[in-house]
Amino acid sequence: MILLTRVDHRLLHGQVATSWVGTLGADCIFCVGDHVANDPVWKTTLKLGKPAGCKLVIKDMAHAIEAINSGVTDKYKMIICVQTIAEAKQLIDGCPQIKSLNLGNTKESSTTKTIARQVFLEPEEEEILRELGARGVEVEIRGLAEEPKVDALKLI
Repeated sequence: MILLTRVDHRLLHGQVATSWVGTLGADCIFCVGDHVANDPVWKTTLKLGKPAGCKLVIKDMAHAIEAINSGVTDKYKMIICVQTIAEAKQLIDGCPQIKSLNLGNTKESSTTKTIARQVFLEPEEEEILRELGARGVEVEIRGLAEEPKVDALKLI
């Protein structure tokens, strides 16, 4: 069961390990992305940040989509973490059962627009989010599980 699909350029850190895992009762954190799956330093860092009693799975995009669609992940109460909005779209395109996307932390650059604290969007990311919204995917902003949901589409 997918409890949360989150965009956070840091993937797994204190907010996810404490607030989200505890509040949602997750027993698995699934970090998805071609870059992270092929970077030994990233993988080691993520393993160090994993909360006790919670499984950590790291897969590239193709294998993650395959695992989710095969049902092998259904036994877990999962939080899925991706680093970028483009990766979130790729995952949602491959797994239409994902109906909600949480924007946690995105990277700021000279071309981004700030829509919330710690959420910065490139113009192409705004288009991706609008497209996802038009397809019925909820796009919400929350840094912590305890915070109220904010509709990201109303801010872009």
